[in-house]
Amino acid sequence: MHVIVATDGSKQSLAAARHLKSFADPEKITTVSVVAVIRPYAAVAFADDLSPRQSPKADLESLSFRDAADSATKVVAGVFDGWGPKVQIRIRSGSPATEIIKAAKQADAGLVVVAAGSRGLSDTVLLGSTAQRVQHSAPCPVLVVRPAPRKRKPKATTAKK
Repeated sequence: MHVIVATDGSKQSLAAARHLKSFADPEKITTVSVVAVIRPYAAVAFADDLSPRQSPKADLESLSFRDAADSATKVVAGVFDGWGPKVQIRIRSGSPATEIIKAAKQADAGLVVVAAGSRGLSDTVLLGSTAQRVQHSAPCPVLVVRPAPRKRKPKATTAKK
């Protein structure tokens, strides 16, 4: 079975890859394709939460969207080093959901893995538009990995007099 693992450069997409590895049988997976999608006219840069940083200012000035996507796919692909299946890296350009769906169709994928809500403040509430679109239109099952719930601080109790 061919598995598509999508990354947007966020820590949540790395967690999604690790989640797949935690339960999947590597003997039943022939290939893992790590896919990143660059939006050609994006106002917001490709997330670069995964690459090691030496100087944050230098990284922001020197990394292009493609460099950030390349770095992210390599980090996510590293999760599968020595696991068994062949690992491929794919960087595509266009709408993330559309390109992930196209990659799944072209590879005749048996599973797509995406992170949910990895780029916004409401990551514990909303599914995320990319994950939602992939889930509804992919030609195969989709594993949507939600972020772990944040621990809430206990509320202080007030004593009544």
